[in-house]
Amino acid sequence: MGRLARVNLRSGSIRYEFPPEEILKKWLGGRGLGVYLALKEIDPRVDPLSPANKAYVMTGPLTGVSGVPTSGRWCSVTKSPLTNTIHDAQSGGKFGPELKFAGFDGVILEDAAEDPVYLWVRDGKVEIRCAKHLWGKDVHATTDLIKEELKAEVGDDAKNIKVLAIGPAGENLVRIAALLNDKARAAGRGGHGAVWGSKKIKAIAALGREKPKVAKPELFREAVIESMDKHKKSPITSEALPKYGTAVLVNIINKAGVYPTRNFQSGYFPTADKTSGEVVTEKYMDWEKYKEEICWGCPIGCARYTRITKSPFSGEGGGPEYETVWAFGAQTGTDDIEAISKAHYLCNELGLDGISTGHTIGTFMELVEKGKIPPEKLRGLNAKWGTPEAIVELVWRTAYRSGIGDDLAEGALRLATKYGVPELAMVVRGQELPAYDPRGVQGHGLAYATSNRGGCHLRAYLISPEILGVPELVDRFSTKGKGALVKHFQDIFAVIDSLVLCKFSSFAIWADDYAKLLTAVTGAEFTSKDLEKIGERIYNAERVFNILSFGDGRAYDTLPKRLLEEPMPEGASKGYVVKLDEMLDEYYGVRGWIDGRPTKAKLEELDLKWLAYRLEEEGLLPG
Repeated sequence: MGRLARVNLRSGSIRYEFPPEEILKKWLGGRGLGVYLALKEIDPRVDPLSPANKAYVMTGPLTGVSGVPTSGRWCSVTKSPLTNTIHDAQSGGKFGPELKFAGFDGVILEDAAEDPVYLWVRDGKVEIRCAKHLWGKDVHATTDLIKEELKAEVGDDAKNIKVLAIGPAGENLVRIAALLNDKARAAGRGGHGAVWGSKKIKAIAALGREKPKVAKPELFREAVIESMDKHKKSPITSEALPKYGTAVLVNIINKAGVYPTRNFQSGYFPTADKTSGEVVTEKYMDWEKYKEEICWGCPIGCARYTRITKSPFSGEGGGPEYETVWAFGAQTGTDDIEAISKAHYLCNELGLDGISTGHTIGTFMELVEKGKIPPEKLRGLNAKWGTPEAIVELVWRTAYRSGIGDDLAEGALRLATKYGVPELAMVVRGQELPAYDPRGVQGHGLAYATSNRGGCHLRAYLISPEILGVPELVDRFSTKGKGALVKHFQDIFAVIDSLVLCKFSSFAIWADDYAKLLTAVTGAEFTSKDLEKIGERIYNAERVFNILSFGDGRAYDTLPKRLLEEPMPEGASKGYVVKLDEMLDEYYGVRGWIDGRPTKAKLEELDLKWLAYRLEEEGLLPG
């Protein structure tokens, strides 16, 4: 672990670097190493779409290690143009391992090219290539054209090239633009695609043969057997996800009354079952293509590949996933699974974050409902709740910033603010909330509010203990003990994102298992306590970046008023609001924070004295 390529896109210079071992032990890789580098190299107040921002494409110490469950991942780290926070976005598929096989644990993108370029990463070497002919192309066309272009150099090996690219949304600096690899795997959240667009980098293509080595083979074999056995015994990783994909959650979450409907006006969608994972699997799956869609090294196989054969929404592609089924479904009041699937396909082709795009369309529909959008802005479009053609049309308009799409391209908060009702934006730190209404899952609400990257279910997935009973079922309506539980999940998830593994592995294994795998692969000794401290270090470092960026703290650790003040109107969570104040002080106590900011003592305890000094210099330390 450790070889990085630093690419200055303006000058064309490429430098290869090896971070010191002591840094890798403290930050691991992936999200952790990306955050560390960002704090060292980026001014936290930088304009995210300026050349001074940087983008880090990172693998982790377990990426591409054969036998490690769910090790086919990578992550992007940058300052987000959507939230102004430090931000990481994770993705699966096969690109991450191929980048590792090509000899690199990360690529650092600096400055901005004058004309469009892409990177060709092969067997320990990085080259900058012209991408003028690719600019304007969608993700699928870009991927195919690059493979065809490089076939002249590598022959039949071109079929093994893995491509990470942006689409027109990224080129058009859409603040909810994604990075797409393997055509259908998205590092979706936070607008990383727009950062690439601002730098005029279209894609990275990778091909290599350098397989990662294992330091302790016997211990590794033992750790793999134990981890795989736990994956086989978990009903979630061995049955539910492989059989029905992530959309298996649709009926479960709807039954619990926390399935956000019509922009979080309700938590129950009466016709949700028409869009469930069961329906997707039984009616639309292409099982042959499905096998190709499974992420590298994954024993779970939650991937979907679907095909819609009837007009007007015919198409095919990877997905749809639970989050986009919700975002284009219940969030917009739409129960047409074919229209939802088409919108999902288009997000992948045009390079959009499906969660934020569907969510923002739902926000827009509430603005229309309340008479906030001038009729001439619609160009005749029927944008009422539950209109299938509207969700598909608005995906196009958003990616190309066409008409009202120019407003949607800014995300839900900027959209709602422009039309005078910012309180209708269901966001945290400017990022659109995903597919769980927190009024019926108190811990999950706290996790949303304290997420460093903005509204997110994957900083701490409290749905596991509060709904699914993993590792054990807790009272979802109670606030007691949720501060400590959220902190624990946030710290461990920061580690998972740095290894880099899939969060679904956490349904089967936990800190002890991750520590054993990491020890076996790297040869350095790690315990579960070591990993918890590393995760806590990463979480605190991210919070410091945000404090330096925009003054993060208690005022930002909050939720939309609708979720704090309007009781759930119906369903199994009827009558509840998020009791955030009951949980925040406990959370700050276990974190060692005051009003949402780390203390000097806490930062020094985590070997972050240098960050304490920066906060102290600017008068930003609490107390």
